[in-house]
Formats: sequence, C-alpha cells, structure tokens
Amino acid sequence: MGYVAMGSNLGDRGGLLASGLRGLRDHGVEPTAVSSVWETEPVGLGDAPRFWNMAVAFDSDEAPHRLLDTLLSIERSAGRRRTGEPASRTLDLDLLCLGDLSIADDRLQLPHPRMWERSFVLAPLAEIAPELRNPATGRTVEEELRRIPRPTAVSRICALDRRPTVLL
Repeated sequence: MGYVAMGSNLGDRGGLLASGLRGLRDHGVEPTAVSSVWETEPVGLGDAPRFWNMAVAFDSDEAPHRLLDTLLSIERSAGRRRTGEPASRTLDLDLLCLGDLSIADDRLQLPHPRMWERSFVLAPLAEIAPELRNPATGRTVEEELRRIPRPTAVSRICALDRRPTVLL
C-alpha cells in the first residue's frame, strides 16, 4: 500500500485535485481510499492563498522512482512548474510512503522526510490510514498528529464530489 499527499492553492483547487485523481487512475495508480478535502493555511509562503489538501491510498506495482516520475508528470499536466523555491502551486503530489520501503537518494526519500511534522498531511492521512505507523517512532498517524507542537490550522471542508461546507 502506498500513500500520496495532494494539495492545491491556485486556481480551481477542487478541479485540480480531481484532475490529480484522474491522472493517477490514467497512469494505472488505482486509489483504494481518498480522504476528504481539508483547507489548510500555507506553510512558509507568507500571505499565499489557503491550500486544499487530501491524502490518497493506492495500490501500484510501479517501481518507486517510476512512480515519482508519474506524479511529477501529473503535476506538470496541471500547470505545476517546480522552481526549487517554496511557492504556491496548482497541484502538488508528494509520495509519502510505499509499504515499508526505505529510500534515501538525491531524487526520492521514503518515507517522506517531513510528513510526520505536517498537520496538513497527517489530518487527511488520519482519515484513511489512522493506524499507519511512523517507522522511526512506532507511533500511529493519529498519535503523531496530536504530538505536533505548533500545528497549522486544518479544517475538513468536504468530500471532493460535494460543494465545500465546513464540517468541523
């Protein structure tokens, strides 16, 4: 089982997240669970628009680096241009983990090195994989979410196929 974090803070955020899900399916990465959409404050981007974030569980036989290339291709199709600097984005797809695989090279780190520190990742992930464990600490997603010292504001707003309404 693998997990991807999705986010968008430019343009039609819901439409871009939906296009990201379609892109996954079109590339043979079949979602097995999809979280609600969560609105989150931007981290490190000053006065940027708020993000819509989701988490997706999937099954795939793709090799990890090939899967990364697929995610980057889907981002580019949605107009994402990676500059290396923190910036607002049309679509962001981050490979969080792939089973218990551990990788650390110049292109890919699994599990994602900062996923356990980010409430905008962990809140949606807790919805679909609350018992997923941090291999470094043994704590679950929910336990790690509660331990974040200064969490960013996150609010579950809707399922992707519904109009946004505040649920929390």
